[in-house]
Amino acid sequence: MRPQKALAVQKALAALIPGLALLGMTVVSPPSSALAAEGKLGGTLRLLANAAAGTADPHINYTLQFFQMNYILYDGLVTYKKAGDKTGFEVVADLAETLPKVENSGKTYVFKLRKGIKFADGSDVTSKDVVASFQRIFKISGPTAGTFYNGIVGADACLKTPATCTLDGGLSVDDAAGTITFNLVQPDAEFLQKIAIPHAAILPAGAPLKDAGTDPIPGTGPYMIASYDPNKLMKMVRNPHFKEWSKEAQPAGYPDEIDYEFGLTDEAAVTAVENGQADWMFDPPPADRLAELGTKYAKQVTVHPLMAMWYAPMNNNLAPFNDIRVRQAVNFAIDRAAIIKLFGGSNLAQPACQILPPGFPSFAPYCPFTANPGEKWSAPDMDKAKQLVAESGTAGQEVTIITEDSSVSKSIGVYLQDVLNQLGYKTSVKPISQNIQFTYIQNTNNKVQISVSQWFQDYPAPSNFLEVLFSCASFTPGSDASVNISGFCDKSIDASMAEAETATIADPAKGATLWTAIDKAVTDKAPVAVLFTPKRVDVVSSRLKNFTFSPQFYWIVSQSWVE
Repeated sequence: MRPQKALAVQKALAALIPGLALLGMTVVSPPSSALAAEGKLGGTLRLLANAAAGTADPHINYTLQFFQMNYILYDGLVTYKKAGDKTGFEVVADLAETLPKVENSGKTYVFKLRKGIKFADGSDVTSKDVVASFQRIFKISGPTAGTFYNGIVGADACLKTPATCTLDGGLSVDDAAGTITFNLVQPDAEFLQKIAIPHAAILPAGAPLKDAGTDPIPGTGPYMIASYDPNKLMKMVRNPHFKEWSKEAQPAGYPDEIDYEFGLTDEAAVTAVENGQADWMFDPPPADRLAELGTKYAKQVTVHPLMAMWYAPMNNNLAPFNDIRVRQAVNFAIDRAAIIKLFGGSNLAQPACQILPPGFPSFAPYCPFTANPGEKWSAPDMDKAKQLVAESGTAGQEVTIITEDSSVSKSIGVYLQDVLNQLGYKTSVKPISQNIQFTYIQNTNNKVQISVSQWFQDYPAPSNFLEVLFSCASFTPGSDASVNISGFCDKSIDASMAEAETATIADPAKGATLWTAIDKAVTDKAPVAVLFTPKRVDVVSSRLKNFTFSPQFYWIVSQSWVE
């Protein structure tokens, strides 16, 4: 899209968002199906975040913050198209020459590896690296090993004894033909989507069989990590061995360097971006800065709806939340409108009770935890909540809420503290660094009772919320990579998920209906308190050009440049 036409389109789109002018935010980034034909090479992008997102290991890190970077550092056999419209959800060939040949009634996928691609250390990418990478997913007990990749033949044995994983029968290589074959236990309609995310990145066969932590593993993308100090900076520079093989899969980048700096508060970060001392901030702007951003800096702000949720996972295996009545009470007691005000107002979020977000496949509006149960949340029901707590006999127990140390997360934690105190508990809030909070609340050894967290889709399928967050397979006690934070495990619901997956292949309509029912079933069990579905506010410097927002990647960092 030509620059002189962009603003008119932005204003037209902004008019579709009722009431956005109350915040002064009259600009919404226009959709763009194509990346820029040309831009300015060179320079350094400066990105800011309150804290780092933990490990740099792409097979382990499960945060939006570093997924966004890993898509330009690493490649899989396939990936999502780097585009700024709905085609950004399309899977395209990446390290594979083409999308795979599917055989054996959907249970066999045959990939042909591209020739001439090198890792950032100069070594060639070979079929040996592909096999070793998928074995590594299990050997290091990656967070999605038991949910995304457990359908590969041999995965069951790998999940039982990770250290000896071979995926025997699941992977085979034909060096003469240059192909890698995957065999599945049963057809999986989402298999390509699952291997398109960074957890299936192809790494050198010699990658360490443990969390690499701050020691970067060579990748194949246009950038590589030159250094990483979680307390200060992740420095990314050009991969000297990168040559563009597919613009839609992995286009060459514009900046020479991308510096991701950690440690500034969100208040300080906003000011730095406004003043041109930085180019973008990861964390949501504080609510008290939104009016200023939407007026004085409106041309530097974009707003996008997200397939995501903010939620409060409750430990289903620790008191008092091992009692379903207590979990339901918390859901009834929360004033979601009050929490939305803390996030920035109704233009930036909408209340939610259920797991699947609006607009997502299989979503059907449902809210049992409200003053008027039905399709939508209307108001809290404190009387019902207090009745449930009284029936549980748990009033008076001590509860600690673990939040991130960002202003928004802390404020939500303080609000939940007040709610729990009203319900009769002795509640405290413990903010910890964003660098460790997500892994900390996953590990059962830390005995976290309740926390504040967020979930953003890996790809648009109901299983990515329901199965990943609430299946028995995604709960691994004692692990920092147990994304089922609530520890919820219901065998009957697991069976329903398996049925829905199978049905989706033969009869997509039936599968969609089954996932809708599963959404309601999980919601009723109240393993978490869903708070709201957010919109993304991005603030960029005036010198940053070609901000392209993808539904899959969000900002495609490599495709912006600075002037």
